[in-house]
Amino acid sequence: MTFEHADLSFRVDPVRHWIEGDAKLTFGLTAPLRRVVLDLDRNLPIDTVEVDGEPLPRSAFRNPQGRLEIDLPHPLDAGARTTVRVTYHGSPHVAVRAPWDGGFVWAKTPDGKPWVATAVEGEGCDVFWPCIDHPMGRPKLVDEHVTVPAPLVAVGNGVAAGVDEANGMRTYHWRSHDVSTYGVALNIAPYHELSSSYASRFGNIIPLHYWYVDDEKQAKALFAEFPPMLDFLESTIGPYPFGAEKMGVAETPFKGMEHQTINAYGNGYAKTPYGYDDLLQHELSHEWFGNQMTNANWDDMWLHEAFATYMQPLYAESIGGKQAYFASLMRIRSGLTNRHPIVSGKPRREEDVYEDSRGGPGQDIYGKGAMMLHALRNLIGDEAFYRSTRLLVYGTEHPVPGNFSPRYGTTNEFIYNVDKVTGKDLHWFFNVYLFQAALPDLQVTRSGQQLHLAWSVPGKGPFPMPVDVRIGDHVVTLPMADGQGDVTLPERATYTLDPDSKLLRRDVGIEAFREYVEKRKAKDR
Repeated sequence: MTFEHADLSFRVDPVRHWIEGDAKLTFGLTAPLRRVVLDLDRNLPIDTVEVDGEPLPRSAFRNPQGRLEIDLPHPLDAGARTTVRVTYHGSPHVAVRAPWDGGFVWAKTPDGKPWVATAVEGEGCDVFWPCIDHPMGRPKLVDEHVTVPAPLVAVGNGVAAGVDEANGMRTYHWRSHDVSTYGVALNIAPYHELSSSYASRFGNIIPLHYWYVDDEKQAKALFAEFPPMLDFLESTIGPYPFGAEKMGVAETPFKGMEHQTINAYGNGYAKTPYGYDDLLQHELSHEWFGNQMTNANWDDMWLHEAFATYMQPLYAESIGGKQAYFASLMRIRSGLTNRHPIVSGKPRREEDVYEDSRGGPGQDIYGKGAMMLHALRNLIGDEAFYRSTRLLVYGTEHPVPGNFSPRYGTTNEFIYNVDKVTGKDLHWFFNVYLFQAALPDLQVTRSGQQLHLAWSVPGKGPFPMPVDVRIGDHVVTLPMADGQGDVTLPERATYTLDPDSKLLRRDVGIEAFREYVEKRKAKDR
């Protein structure tokens, strides 16, 4: 099937922590079909199911494990379209610690008003609407009709399409296109709004909106960061993917999440030494890496998080120069665990990626992935790096508004892009950094004035990664074509390996630091 349209109506009761849902889902058939299978959390009992306006008996649908199976009244042929309508109600799953353990968040503003939000990246879109809970299940068009008690405001994805008010209730209508499954979001509060527009370097005008609950001064300061962040990402990667809708942010009672065109922000206006709000910038980066380019499988989740994480030191450099860039990288580098490979090479569930007990890389898809991208950029150069990245994000090296649409990306596609752009086979690089857990180890031996370097890598495959050696006041680059290299040192000369910190390699000092941190954590527990 192709998911053509999700027309979603929600009636939200902040007092009872209760929702009533009415979902009309339209699909185009690419093959004959007898049954539609969706996902809907068992917390939400189903009231009715219709197919193309025809009510179905209870015997025609079942949802015992949150896997909603609907028998069609009659088989449909390829090329047909069908609309499934599901009405339901209940108390949706409540987030334990959003966004890491997600669901609905029922909170209060500082002055005691209802403050409701969703965060379902891990738990899935089925927490509050019947969907296809897989990265490739994104609908081409989404309409949200959110009914809440007045005077609350409901903010959603895409563009505002109207608001109706009757009997003390308000219904807000939002419309968006090609929305990522966990990017569909509800944000409800007595919001205030800041709005403006941004003149893109690509010639289009992008609406800017920030909905906040209080602290107008801090809100305005954050809102002032929107344009420079947009300009950096547009100049570095390419056009903002959703300029026809908006760059939107809603203040939420949890840390944050990359909800498409309405990013969740709950960073408390925290300050960093880098001169920008790092959470805001990270979530905005996901509009390119996550919402425009979506991983085809959870095993490719590093494509979202590594690139969004690497945009942070790059942005820091644009503000504060090389010192900020390398300081940011060092903070990232010190957090790597290297316990499991970033990519397994087989289909995974979200929890298989994030949970160490399941063999998942966890936070390494952020930090280790970002450090790998830093090493790749130094290996192939800026031009090839950003050309490869644009191909991944847009499917073209020359994106302009109107000539691209959201797409799916994979690890293998990115590797192919790099090989194509550079004209080289760089599988050896990715085989070590993505498909192996341990970092490459640069082993150094010295005999008299002769310095011998050799790479030791997990898997024992080739690793011809060049190494710079600074000797006195000049730098020598060893090609390491067979994984080894030699250099003769002048008498009493000092030397430094990798003086410009281009490489990602094993570091015993950082390993000792990591061990120290873990011991302190265990002691504090």
